Amino acid sequence: MNKNKFSLIILLIIFSLCIPGVYAQEFTIPGIELGLTNATEPEDVAMSLQIVFLLTILTLAPGILILMTSFTRVVIVLSFVRQGLATQQMPPNQVIIGLALFITFFVMSPVFSEVNTNAIQPYMNEEISQGEALDNALSPVREFMFKYTREADLAMFISASDTIRPETKDDVPLYVLVPAFVISEIKTAFQIGFLIFIPFLVIDMIVASVLMSMGMMMLPPMMISLPFKILLFVLVDGWHMVVRSLITGF
Repeated sequence: MNKNKFSLIILLIIFSLCIPGVYAQEFTIPGIELGLTNATEPEDVAMSLQIVFLLTILTLAPGILILMTSFTRVVIVLSFVRQGLATQQMPPNQVIIGLALFITFFVMSPVFSEVNTNAIQPYMNEEISQGEALDNALSPVREFMFKYTREADLAMFISASDTIRPETKDDVPLYVLVPAFVISEIKTAFQIGFLIFIPFLVIDMIVASVLMSMGMMMLPPMMISLPFKILLFVLVDGWHMVVRSLITGF
């Protein structure tokens, strides 16, 4: 008890020595002002509309990143790898999503560069209007999605939307192209996941057969097969093979 009192006294002395020094320093806190004023000039109206447009884009950014890029296929395939290994939460979800994001940035870098060159930079330099910048930005993204969208999926959404059959790719509306692209990517990811599961399934069957032949019915086969699956995955450099296959698939 005396030891606790002595420690408390020491802490009080330290604080009493430090606090005056802190308060002796002069510092200022910057002020922040937010408000709404009446737009009297056309430039003010244009600036307000641009801010609203940018806020809308930022709100839709997660959906655009997930549904209009390679992220869907990548994250599903990486999740299949973890399920095939049966390592529960290893790697964690944060690692899987983070790796999928950076692979997506790597795969989509040519598209993003084209968007920056043809849309963002000319718009920042006031060479094109906001509508032209939006069209120039969507053009390479649409080309990417058309490249990996199956015709059957696209035809299904076109017929379901009760719209006139488009004559060219430019006539396909974005609300038809995006879901067709997403389900095409999901199908491709599940096909890759099936191929990933085959070697792990073979190991599980071999381990289960050996345990049954030895009469070890009560021992879970997954407990025995897990280290063998991890060993096989490490020996063949599985993460390298999976990521390389994902990148070359685009």
